[in-house]
Amino acid sequence: MNFVSQRIQKLSPSATLAMSQKSAELKAQGIDVINMSVGEPDFDTPDHIKEAAKKAIDDNFSRYTPVAGYMSLRKAICEKLSKENNIEFAPEQIVVGNGAKQELCNVLLACVNPGEEVIIPTPAWVSYVEMVKLAEGVCVEVPAGIESNFKITAAQLEAAITPRTRMIMLNSPSNPTGSIYSYDELRELAEVLAKYPGILILADEIYEHINFVERVHSISEFESVRDRVIIVNGVSKAYAMTGWRIGYVAAPLDIAKAVSKLQGQYTSGASSIAQKAAEAAYTGSQKCVEDMRVAFERRRDLIVELAKEIPGWEVNRPEGAFYLFPKVDSYVGKVKPDGSVIESVGDYVMYLLEEAHVACVDGEAFCAPGYMRLSYATSDENIREAIRRISEASLKLK
Repeated sequence: MNFVSQRIQKLSPSATLAMSQKSAELKAQGIDVINMSVGEPDFDTPDHIKEAAKKAIDDNFSRYTPVAGYMSLRKAICEKLSKENNIEFAPEQIVVGNGAKQELCNVLLACVNPGEEVIIPTPAWVSYVEMVKLAEGVCVEVPAGIESNFKITAAQLEAAITPRTRMIMLNSPSNPTGSIYSYDELRELAEVLAKYPGILILADEIYEHINFVERVHSISEFESVRDRVIIVNGVSKAYAMTGWRIGYVAAPLDIAKAVSKLQGQYTSGASSIAQKAAEAAYTGSQKCVEDMRVAFERRRDLIVELAKEIPGWEVNRPEGAFYLFPKVDSYVGKVKPDGSVIESVGDYVMYLLEEAHVACVDGEAFCAPGYMRLSYATSDENIREAIRRISEASLKLK
């Protein structure tokens, strides 16, 4: 008898975490694997943030926290949104949780009814579709390829809208492509959505500070849709705080209350120590953010330059985040040195892991067959060596 619920049986395991696990297993066997599958900055958390956490321990911040987060942190987030994004929120509209991932799922569970449709521009982060499944919603994928820099148009959006549409999920800068919607592109999407007042807009802005353009814009800047925009962000990427698990929702008050109600029933408030560290991140010097951004931009330039030299790869120039998403389906059908055939991009990715000892992720996990994702959140030396190995292994395929 199967005691696992149908809800869980319908979910797919995280492809990024699975590949990272395979990489770790090979490393444990003594194999020198370069892991480009994980979406995690390789920098240490800045010292002033760590010092704030230590002080929080000494000051006995060791008890249950408010479900929606410490008021001091929620105020700091409001100040950040006002100063950096020119958007005004009250602390009551902020809910702090255990990472942006939890808060994305919270919003979907709090807002989407069974059978309602959620528009997801693809390629999309691996967990979006699975989260919509948990909410018993229906995913409506709107694909955009490398020829459009992985960004959907207003016409595509309007064509995807039906009477059952409840929400659209926007991720800019994007995981897995690094693409950023410009002000004009967002304005065009907002003009479409302004005609449909029943559609919510979930803006995943976790990579906001890792960008290589003049300014990253948010769809919340447009007054016609502002009262329906739900922003999700956090400290993981910008401040190299992935393990601290602090994210937040900034939303219309009724949605913020719904998210807090849900969170109160299954995790309650986030870690007290991590919240005080996040407060220091938002209120302290932002030089560390810029220093890491500059390093990521240098790495972006390096990996794009090198990857363009690999035969059969089609490469664009990401504008943000720390991912390259090349089109590599030209390798499907080629023959490996042992005589077996590359049947899919997934096979090619596994071949690169086994032959080149470089871990990447199949684009199919991001609803984009034919592509694969490489994270350049690693050293310049690792990038050079990884691309060298990939190129050498790819040339062995006939």
